[in-house]
Amino acid sequence: MSVLICGSLAFDTITTFPGRFAQQILPEQVHILNVSFLVPSLRREFGGCAGNIAYSLHQLGGAPVVMATLGSDGLPYRQRMQHWGVRMDHVRTVDDSYTAQAIIITDQDNNQITAFHPGAMQQAHIQRIDADPTIQLAIIAPDGRDAMIQHAEQLQAAGIPFVFDPGQGLPMFDGDELKRFVSQATWVAVNDYEGKMLAERTGQSLAELSKSHLKGLIETLGADGCNVWIQGEKTHVPGVKAAAVVDPTGCGDAFRGGLLYGLSQGWDLVKSVALANRIGAIKIAAAGPQNYTLDRAALGV
Repeated sequence: MSVLICGSLAFDTITTFPGRFAQQILPEQVHILNVSFLVPSLRREFGGCAGNIAYSLHQLGGAPVVMATLGSDGLPYRQRMQHWGVRMDHVRTVDDSYTAQAIIITDQDNNQITAFHPGAMQQAHIQRIDADPTIQLAIIAPDGRDAMIQHAEQLQAAGIPFVFDPGQGLPMFDGDELKRFVSQATWVAVNDYEGKMLAERTGQSLAELSKSHLKGLIETLGADGCNVWIQGEKTHVPGVKAAAVVDPTGCGDAFRGGLLYGLSQGWDLVKSVALANRIGAIKIAAAGPQNYTLDRAALGV
């Protein structure tokens, strides 16, 4: 059985600033902000939430099906995923756009500033989800606004359980829209910052949101692990110490690949999150979102 991953495919330009953003930005002068960061290192990587999640899930032995859009420059990414053996029938090319692009600056404290050009991602809603007995579950990851709304509706109509993972796309939606997503989803996954925004916009705490039809709500806390909320009860799943802290780009996506693998195997949510924490810790020790290797035997999967 397969896992449908709805989200972005993007090229990431990743740079490193060897200082601290906080030392370069004067809070009392943000109304006339004009800063420049010297970034001695630069890499171009394959990225985007859907691609990164698929990379993690595929390495664990899962069967990801990516639903996304590429631009006229996207052939290398298509060939890369075909080389993995990932199904490509739900990846469209939009000829008059570039593939989505993320330009990321990371400081020495692993804070990040990102500029994102959506490009072909803005046309992701041209892809439609229909009932498919080969799809076991799905995830709505950050994508074009219309695509996220329509794909959530289509997954619910098709009876396919899914994780709502708004990520950096969460600010695009108001409280009523977010409540609608939550009502359609089977699980919700947010980081601690997104969790606060979700609670503020819906007018409900994470505990209250979890007291519903949801099978669980996951709040990730970086190196501190995760809180798992089920019917208003919180279980803390400790973080895993990384061998090295090299690059946080794509850690959340690596986590979600582990989460989806566990859920697809019928594991309970806490066990799935514990595996996801381990995957995130492995990823942060590697530069780029798709350059780490998972040892399935060592992970016990």
